[in-house]
Amino acid sequence: MMADTPVGRRAFFSQGFRKVLGKAMEAVEKRVLPGQYVRPPGALPEPGFLGACTRCGECTVRCPGRAISPLGPEAGLAAGTPALHPDVAACLMCLDMPCAAHCPTDALAVPADGWRNVRMARVEIDAGTCIAYNGQACGVCAQVCPAGVDAISLNELGQPSLGAACTGCGMCIIACVTTPKSITATPAGILS
Repeated sequence: MMADTPVGRRAFFSQGFRKVLGKAMEAVEKRVLPGQYVRPPGALPEPGFLGACTRCGECTVRCPGRAISPLGPEAGLAAGTPALHPDVAACLMCLDMPCAAHCPTDALAVPADGWRNVRMARVEIDAGTCIAYNGQACGVCAQVCPAGVDAISLNELGQPSLGAACTGCGMCIIACVTTPKSITATPAGILS
């Protein structure tokens, strides 16, 4: 029986350590939650992005649409890092991605396939408030989309639907005529 006691103690302390470590990781995740912010195009997944971004502001300066701004102190460990707010200013989807092209680190990088697989935010359309779903002609969201019909298209009733090519740039949100907006964006997070 005595032989079982040290093993039991080790297991007890090991489990206790895992619980404490787990609680610490939960606290860190609350401060650095992957996908908590809409990042500029070509951003690394959030943990890598936070490690690589030097908060130099180069991407902010290079953005022709002034859509990128640094996060404030309320962002905790992400303070000073660049973020997009698609409901305030849309990413213009510049062909040369100057924000990523001028990043001095690998926090932002121009993808080899350009905009093809960029997903900055998840966009959703609220059919309950969208006027096209309530009998009024509109379609402005599809007209302004820089990614085209593979990102947002209108069905035979003139109602918008999102496609796989949606980058989450926010152009449709800015153009939406409803108040409050029928189109919203949330951070894309880590995509497969």
